[in-house]
Amino acid sequence: MRDTLCALTHKAATAIALSTLLLTACTTLESPDDTSASVSTPRAYSETLNLDGRLSVQYQKDDKDEAIHVSFTWQQSKERNTITILSPLGQILATIDVTPNSATLTQSGQAPRSAADADALAQQALGWPLPVSGLRNWLQGYAIDGNKRAFIASPSNTKVTTSDGWHIQYQSWQDDHQAAMPNRPKRIDLERQTEQAGKVAIRIVLDNWQTQ
Repeated sequence: MRDTLCALTHKAATAIALSTLLLTACTTLESPDDTSASVSTPRAYSETLNLDGRLSVQYQKDDKDEAIHVSFTWQQSKERNTITILSPLGQILATIDVTPNSATLTQSGQAPRSAADADALAQQALGWPLPVSGLRNWLQGYAIDGNKRAFIASPSNTKVTTSDGWHIQYQSWQDDHQAAMPNRPKRIDLERQTEQAGKVAIRIVLDNWQTQ
């Protein structure tokens, strides 16, 4: 009986730990509504994160298929995100600066645009949806699925449909041999049907990853 009680207590403690982890991971930039995790081994979430990577986007404009290939940098702190999108030649195409209260998008030769919703601002300016608010968690393998349950990706748990309709698949992984972030995502595929840009497919490849 004592062994059974200990086992139940251990399971309950694990569930509570996962719930606390996900709530800590999500800042005011995006707050999940539920805390039931999909994997048994949590991975540390980093509030401060610097990434370099590449984006390939397929979408529709005026009923024609369009595709772009860019690189990006992602700078994240507890209260701010700055995303810089660059051309293949390294020219800055757009910079999106996000705080808990607003988002500002700057493009070369144009006046800055500001809005309360970072995703709507990116859609309006770029012509295709860039889910900035969701990526804060998705880049590290965290999401909230369509049933409002918490999801933590792993090499054996790679697919999720988010509460806002994005289909995410973690295609490949990179092990940096860091205890805080084993098997970090390397390639992430996003897909969603939209009214503005038809079927949108985004491929993200993460090249450099730095946490603090």
